[in-house]
Amino acid sequence: MTESALIIFTRNPELGKCKTRLAKTLGDQSALDIYKYLLQHTVNIAKKTEADRYVFYSESINYNDIWSNDFFNKKLQNGSDLGMRMLNAFNELLNLGYKKVIIIGSDLLDLNERVIAEASSALDYHDVVIGPAEDGGYYLLGLKKMYPKLFKNKDWGTETVRQDTLKDLQNGNVHLLKELNDIDTFDDMKHYHQLKQFYNTHD
Repeated sequence: MTESALIIFTRNPELGKCKTRLAKTLGDQSALDIYKYLLQHTVNIAKKTEADRYVFYSESINYNDIWSNDFFNKKLQNGSDLGMRMLNAFNELLNLGYKKVIIIGSDLLDLNERVIAEASSALDYHDVVIGPAEDGGYYLLGLKKMYPKLFKNKDWGTETVRQDTLKDLQNGNVHLLKELNDIDTFDDMKHYHQLKQFYNTHD
């Protein structure tokens, strides 16, 4: 056991059940293919991270997938909404004795192991680390202790999430990472050349 834990929240990659906003433009199959590509990217960077790695699945745990059992501990998300699921995941790992716990999303091509390492280092001197996303949310959250209010009374998936989270932390010692783009819509992804293999009908 290391002093740090990395949480990855992931949806089970099933046709018609992931990247639904992207699917409205590209169709279910292309959306699924793109999500699988993003998941593989997340696997690759997580493996390079100096931490114990935990994958929290949305629906069911898959013991034979890209999240190798040699690198990742596997758990199931638990809670009525995203906030409660994150709260429960943080609680579980902090209660195991980790000094730093960081959660990342699984839909950012711009995220790399250096950003995660910066977040971990920043937790040596700050109480909370946030990676702001361009859409008004956040792609990373790092904690050394629980702040339950961060996970409550938020309109998850909207542009107000980061602003409301920072309001909860206005008296705290917070480090902000650089802003990155997460991929939810076609506009979010169309400038990534490596994703053009998954669609042919859009400029």
